[in-house]
Amino acid sequence: MSEKTHVEEPAREVPVAHECDICVIGGSCTGVFAAVRAARLGARVAVVEKQNCFGGMATAGLVYVWHSLHDTEGELPIIGGLTAEIIERLDRRDAVMRNERPNVAFRINTEEMKIDLDEMIVEHEITPLLHTHYCAPVMDGDRLDAVIIENKNGRQAIRAAQFIDATGDADLALDLGLSAHEPEAYQPPSMCAKLYGMKTLGDFDWLAAIREHGEEFGLEKDWGWGGPIPGMPELQFRADMHVFDLDTTDAEDLTQAEIEGRRKIRAMLDIIRKYGPEGSSLHLADLAATIGIRETRRICGSYRLTGDDVLTGRRFEDAIANGSYPVDTHHADGAGITFHYLDGTKRIVPERGKPAIMGRWRDPLPEDPKFYQVPFRSLLQERVPNLMLSGRMLDADKAAFSAVRVMVNTNQTGEAAGVAAWLALDGDVPVQELDPARLREVLADGGSVII
Repeated sequence: MSEKTHVEEPAREVPVAHECDICVIGGSCTGVFAAVRAARLGARVAVVEKQNCFGGMATAGLVYVWHSLHDTEGELPIIGGLTAEIIERLDRRDAVMRNERPNVAFRINTEEMKIDLDEMIVEHEITPLLHTHYCAPVMDGDRLDAVIIENKNGRQAIRAAQFIDATGDADLALDLGLSAHEPEAYQPPSMCAKLYGMKTLGDFDWLAAIREHGEEFGLEKDWGWGGPIPGMPELQFRADMHVFDLDTTDAEDLTQAEIEGRRKIRAMLDIIRKYGPEGSSLHLADLAATIGIRETRRICGSYRLTGDDVLTGRRFEDAIANGSYPVDTHHADGAGITFHYLDGTKRIVPERGKPAIMGRWRDPLPEDPKFYQVPFRSLLQERVPNLMLSGRMLDADKAAFSAVRVMVNTNQTGEAAGVAAWLALDGDVPVQELDPARLREVLADGGSVII
């Protein structure tokens, strides 16, 4: 057979499966919250999600920790809206644990959250499309007219007046030719798992065993975390294994990351089984349906949020989100993580078993900032009049991104995108011409904390 570098795909008409006011591409909590806020304002909304559930990293990725909704002192509420609402829903079923530590404020039952997000979608009469892949945009002049999707019903189109890219990797925005910037090295992803039987290990130092015998099983020196799952003390969540030197925006690298992440989980378990105490019974209960991606490309917006903005607590007149989680940078070149805190302190956590290194990144101030803000301009691309951005594709430099990337922060960008899309629809104006003061007013009316 002769080699070909290309094949031709015949042209064809694509049926329009749905028409709506606002189409959200990506059904993470960010995307669902965008859809719900728009629907509450009266919009007809559809959500396209490639997984079998909504929630993204919080469900399919098993990442079950949400950070504080208060400032660094634990006094001033800075996050409300749908993040607070879904925590209240989970509370009704004993599906969330509240913690004293400000950085780990909530541990969530990821499976219960799947159902709560389903219920939110149904309650607001949003059109859900699971197991559905976004494929391509369709333009009408400078406006986005439709998106091509593919699922069990074949290749179809969704037409809408407004669109929200909540894909995480900015798939729609990049297909539209919007400019992006990428760091020299991404923070590495982690494969997450739920383990059954950790209590049967007794006093066995399993982390020390992994440090000592990891090389035998093909594991690099690394660092990770985990903890108990609400209502199920026999289960434990673990995120101990990073996958290094792969670009998860590349299909082949993403495939390798998934496979390598799962291999590392098994290697960790095999070490414990080989060197652990007799009579222990440790089992793999669940593996994430998707690897936990921390960082990829980000779209160039009207304003690039900087590390200085975050660490000095700069206020913005167009702020649509607040956060108190520190700058948290996972090392791309090997084990370790570095935290920069708003009080000027710095903590470097090296590989397992080594003590944290404490220091300062700046001298003490008379008064430290207690939270930071995300401006609407960081979500605002400058070319397509009916496209809003949301989630971790926002415009931020490396340091700022390392703080605002966590879910309680990106959730708020979803709510802002949903409200902004509705305001653009209602006022028949480009998203670039929206009045930020009006956006903040409507967000506040809907339960968001606007400062």
